[in-house]
Amino acid sequence: MINITFPDGQKRQYEAGTTALDIAKSISHGLAKKVISAKVNGEVWEATRPINNDARLQLLTWDDKDGKMTFWHSSAHLMAEALEAIYPGIKFGTGPATESGFYYDVDPGGHVISSDDFPKIEQKMIELARQKNAYVRKPISLEDAIEFFKEKGDEYKLELLEKRKEEAADITLYQQGNFIDLCRGPHVPDTSYIKAVKLTNVAGAYWQGDESRQQMTRVYGITFPKQSELDEYVQMIEEAKRRDHRKLGAELELFMFSDRVGAGLPIWLPKGNQLRDRLM
Repeated sequence: MINITFPDGQKRQYEAGTTALDIAKSISHGLAKKVISAKVNGEVWEATRPINNDARLQLLTWDDKDGKMTFWHSSAHLMAEALEAIYPGIKFGTGPATESGFYYDVDPGGHVISSDDFPKIEQKMIELARQKNAYVRKPISLEDAIEFFKEKGDEYKLELLEKRKEEAADITLYQQGNFIDLCRGPHVPDTSYIKAVKLTNVAGAYWQGDESRQQMTRVYGITFPKQSELDEYVQMIEEAKRRDHRKLGAELELFMFSDRVGAGLPIWLPKGNQLRDRLM
């Protein structure tokens, strides 16, 4: 048996090899449905990863920052799987979670990815999410990982593996469905947790931030565990755009901007001058 200590100091005993998700189920099935990942001795793990020793445990949900980061990291992998299905031969750089969603830097080869492609990518992501494929953690030797990505022909992952060699770091692959990626994790239990998807932007980005290297395509997105939360997010973004002072100022003919004057410096127009004089 192992001793699990919860954030409130309460302790319970469980069989060695139990998972955070098992522990959540032992407390409440309602809680288990909300658990995305877990902190085990301060480190974020998959909720499905076995715990073999005494540990401090915090169950993470969508309401926790680390829970959201896990969710969005898994969403980056889901988007990568969709991109690989739509654009054969695409190669992958890195795809982290961010404070407001996720992105993946990709080398699309002969393909061009634009915002016009977002609907079909989003549709493919939802299709894959509904397959309820587990995110499977696969520890692997450095040599086997190098061999795998050599066969796949992905030089970006091979470069990342060279850095791992220097760091003497443990190597793990993660697989969901047909997609396998080099990744430290953690991830949500399976793809069905991702219910609502929106791609938000596409931009250029140099590999490893070095302008002398390959220019890649960076695809941004955000996902939610409920469609209603995505709807609220879209409404909030639209409202923010409507209230943007730069947009309102131009529409009301109060002021304008010009690169000749300087970025961010307003040029007051007649109506704007009149309003400013009244306020002063």
